[in-house]
Amino acid sequence: MINGYSPIHVFGGTSDARLICQLLDAAGERYSLSVASDAGQQLAGDIQGEVVVGRMDAAAMVDFLINRQVQWVIDASHPYAELLSDNVVAACGQANVPLTRYLRPSEIEVLNHPLLHKVDSVAAACSVAKSLGPRVLLTTGSKQLAEYQQGLIGKTLLVRVLPTAEVLHQCEALGLGVDQIIALRGPFSAQFNQALYEFCQPDIVITKESGAQGGYQEKVAPCLALKIPCIVIRRPATAQLGNIGQQVTSLDEFTQHLMHWQQQRGQ
Repeated sequence: MINGYSPIHVFGGTSDARLICQLLDAAGERYSLSVASDAGQQLAGDIQGEVVVGRMDAAAMVDFLINRQVQWVIDASHPYAELLSDNVVAACGQANVPLTRYLRPSEIEVLNHPLLHKVDSVAAACSVAKSLGPRVLLTTGSKQLAEYQQGLIGKTLLVRVLPTAEVLHQCEALGLGVDQIIALRGPFSAQFNQALYEFCQPDIVITKESGAQGGYQEKVAPCLALKIPCIVIRRPATAQLGNIGQQVTSLDEFTQHLMHWQQQRGQ
């Protein structure tokens, strides 16, 4: 540890980030973890590293990395946190800090079905949904609710979101009522999702390619079993790391990087 700060910094807020922090704990490493909100801090659980709450743009990240003399950055943010990952790459390049991007494996090709529509954007999802039934269940989080409202005028939106005061306030500010908000923290089993779909009676479900950690197959398979059309938004293109780092897609790969880091430092 240099100047009272930890040499490793993790950008997270996901279950992946928590698992990586637990591996760092087990290895005896000192680290800090960035999360965007108090909800992210809660999700981090009882990790041993310092939790830094608050969003940072690229310039703030550069200042943070330099001021704290960070020697290794791990980006374990959500696959859809495109802006965050781009900012992390830019900041690490400017601060000359090596970067490891942990990206959970994709399951987009595991399921194929005539009722399963794979698209590349919110706009494309709305375009497909317009030709389907009136009740739309969104399991895509809260960030883009306004875009869905604008793209699905005339539809009844049901939204499954995190049960935090900030998110509920956002839903209410958009005019969503108590009959439209399902405040639950996933991921859930296929049986739970099927029961929810049967209760809500959606004509369409829109979700994201969240991988096994996000319960992707458990969300999609019950839709198909109930003959409900399901629209899946593919992940954005991953940020190009260039010569500043590498991408890993498993905890075993990450462990190899951690061992190499320790060897380099003579541990």
